[in-house]
Amino acid sequence: MPADRPPLEISTLADRPHLAGAELDAGDWPEFMRHNRVSEAYFWRTLDTFPTTCLVATAPDGTVVADAHAVQLAARPALPTGGWEQTAVWAFADAERGVRADTTCALDISVAQPYQRQGVAAAMLAALRQAAADLGHRTLLAPVRPSRKSAEPHTSMRAYAARTRADGLPADPWLRTHVRMGGEIVGIAPASWLIAGSLDEWRRWTSLPFDTAGPIDVPGALVPVHCDPAAGTATYTEPNVWVRHRL
Repeated sequence: MPADRPPLEISTLADRPHLAGAELDAGDWPEFMRHNRVSEAYFWRTLDTFPTTCLVATAPDGTVVADAHAVQLAARPALPTGGWEQTAVWAFADAERGVRADTTCALDISVAQPYQRQGVAAAMLAALRQAAADLGHRTLLAPVRPSRKSAEPHTSMRAYAARTRADGLPADPWLRTHVRMGGEIVGIAPASWLIAGSLDEWRRWTSLPFDTAGPIDVPGALVPVHCDPAAGTATYTEPNVWVRHRL
């Protein structure tokens, strides 16, 4: 963050529960991304179920400028191909069954537009690492959505995630932030975020015709959307990158 900007106050929602669900303008988000069924079922429940790993950052005037949502679960033998969705389902199942958690998994970090590209996301990630460590968790996982992958929808996620700069760090800025903070890229979640809808729904979400069978490039999508006019449906299967932080 700029040296002349007053420091933010970052805390868990367990410490400041009155800020749960505070409004945050993080900028445009593709409309189609708002229609994931697992997220609709679970995302906002994280605030009540996992307040010790849901964070909020405020400016000196009390304005909420960033937040983070993370779930807690027991470690599994392998990372799920279902990424974001499967981890969320496992976490809430564990919580309801009273299974002891030893792992934190980040679902989202959002930063208000005036504070973006100033190191706030990295500060939230650092705070999330600390919150997980304070619980005695040994691992923070993240199914990362690389920030610039949407510019290359036809590049495989594996090839994209493997791309590095001359200094050996990932070429993608958000992956680079994770690695700089001790994270390790450990795999791909090929079916991390699924959105299925009718062709009329996709037309409404994207303003595109969706009248051609096969892959359709959609602004903001990391990979093409598969269109099936005969069935009257289209499906988006988003891959994410698994990053593991050992705490």
